[in-house]
Amino acid sequence: MTRSDPRASAPAAEAPPASAPDVATLPFEAALAELEGIVKQLEGGRVPLEDSIVIYERGELLKRHCESLLKRAEARIERITLGPDGRPTGTVPLDPA
Repeated sequence: MTRSDPRASAPAAEAPPASAPDVATLPFEAALAELEGIVKQLEGGRVPLEDSIVIYERGELLKRHCESLLKRAEARIERITLGPDGRPTGTVPLDPA
């Protein structure tokens, strides 16, 4: 009697297909959703090592992309400044660096 390979019963990894969209073109919400899916796959521990590496690398790209989009959004947010009379006088960055 031969023993079957335990990996054979594990579900196939959901590595991004070759047609997966380029990370740079993804809107924040789509990139974050894909990143969350990758984290769940990796935390599940049922992904073969080679697939884990590919998935992890895409996750790293998605993480950097999300961080970049957040930084750009933060740079666009401004705080309205008020004069002594309480009237708006202009804007300044919300969180000056």
